[in-house]
Amino acid sequence: MTLNSSHSTFTQLAADEQVERTVQALQTHGIHVVVCETGEEARAYVLACIPAGAEVYDAPSRTLETLGLTEQIARASRFQSVRTQLATLDLATERNKMRKLIAAPDLLLGSVQAITEQGEILLASASGSQLGAAVFGANKVIWVVSTQKLVHTLADGLRRIREYSLPLENERALQVYGQGSAINKLLTVKAEHEPDRITLVLVKQQIGF
Repeated sequence: MTLNSSHSTFTQLAADEQVERTVQALQTHGIHVVVCETGEEARAYVLACIPAGAEVYDAPSRTLETLGLTEQIARASRFQSVRTQLATLDLATERNKMRKLIAAPDLLLGSVQAITEQGEILLASASGSQLGAAVFGANKVIWVVSTQKLVHTLADGLRRIREYSLPLENERALQVYGQGSAINKLLTVKAEHEPDRITLVLVKQQIGF
């Protein structure tokens, strides 16, 4: 699909100075941050962080798909893939069991749509399936995020979601699920009170949207 040329700012990698300001703000708010130069480095870091035997829910994410993490989580034997477990359940009769698996995994792995220089993390969702785990349910959260998603203000982040991320996610959802997407639920994480619960892996490559 073709996006307005004015949206090119949403695909540009952040300058080192902006990355540094954002990292400092996030860490001040209790978010652990790791900066990786490449996607390969980020993938290796994430896999090394997953404890043996852990239940891992990798939320649907173009970033994770691009990095090969979606495939590796599905094929892993060292830990348990929640999505693999979900595939064995019947939506009509075991919906409640599916909700519980998604809501409280040992580790939630995913991405977000925007991060402000003030350390605010924005995550939009049509169903909200991954939001409960992100807010409280998951023991640990790892978000892998390209530095193209760093924005100056909250207003810029909301605009990025509406004007850039949503059209691309809508196109993906139509291809994968046969129905479009929407910003039905929007989470803003301003801080994390539990030390080391949330880790943000910032990647200096254009990955995801």
